[in-house]
Amino acid sequence: MPAYINRIATAVPPHDVHRKFIDYVTTRIGDSRKLALFRRMASRAQIAHRYSFLEPVETPDRIDRQGLYDATGHAGTAARMALYEKHAPELALAAVKGLDLDAGEQPTHIIITSCTGFMAPGLDLYLLHALGLPGSTERTLVGFMGCYAAINGLKLAHHIVRSDPAARVLMVNVELCTLHLQPTDDVEALLSFLIFADGAAASLITARPAGVEIVGFTAGIVPETGEQITWQIGDQGFDMYLSGAVPATVGRGLDPVITTLREKTGIADFTHWAVHPGGRSVLDAAQQAMSLPPEALAASRRVLEAHGNMSSPTVMFALADIMAGAAPGETGVAMAFGPGVTAEMMGFRTVSAG
Repeated sequence: MPAYINRIATAVPPHDVHRKFIDYVTTRIGDSRKLALFRRMASRAQIAHRYSFLEPVETPDRIDRQGLYDATGHAGTAARMALYEKHAPELALAAVKGLDLDAGEQPTHIIITSCTGFMAPGLDLYLLHALGLPGSTERTLVGFMGCYAAINGLKLAHHIVRSDPAARVLMVNVELCTLHLQPTDDVEALLSFLIFADGAAASLITARPAGVEIVGFTAGIVPETGEQITWQIGDQGFDMYLSGAVPATVGRGLDPVITTLREKTGIADFTHWAVHPGGRSVLDAAQQAMSLPPEALAASRRVLEAHGNMSSPTVMFALADIMAGAAPGETGVAMAFGPGVTAEMMGFRTVSAG
């Protein structure tokens, strides 16, 4: 029994913070050479906008009106989690409302992916009550898996629908990455903060043949690279480390994984590529490793420019972009990267609207 991603809806908070962050960082770097490096790399990032629940202010030594970050110090983890508990549910619900579910599409299952906050009762229960669903609705949290979590959520939805053709799975990917800026003048760390943003995606996965058919999955881990992406809970939010070696690692690790996906799905040539835009250099490395023409990653580059890297929802933004313009019968691959270093992939085929 095939499973299909019928629709994807996306949502972002109202405040564009990309330019504000660049301006703020330039006041924090005292070394002229480091500042020149940051400005040069920021200009090459191919990001125009990043959205946050934080409202930026004009004060040069402070980022946000909420007072999470300023020159005197950054808020602790408890304060950041209180903001996650306030803003993540409303962002998740905004994405779900974008699906415009009708009476026959009320979810029987809810899957949540998130790595930027914790709360209990969780986002799954919040959505259950907001949508008026019964307490018997099955709920699963895919937590702390980072940018590739949406692919793992789709694997679970795929299993559910194949085992129960009447199932209607609502998957919601929601992240507030801007909660976790750290006080530092390290250029590599600041450049990693430069790409992250907040966002949410909601998807309906059922046995109804509409949208894209999920054809198969595979994954691969690049050996001895576990230290290149880490995500740990600290006293001032979650400490993200993203090594500058990640793009090269992604590039050299893709070939065996994509070869396996072709074998498992029986698809030799993919028409569409929904590649997680973990940054310009990651997309460049993926394009080069798979010998793709520049236009192959157009959807991913559009998402990067318009939204930055929102962690787990980002690959779904790219897939939604592709679904909006693809013709029936075309094939594609969605892929995302994260701790491990791991590459997760899903093969898909577009179908006629049902």
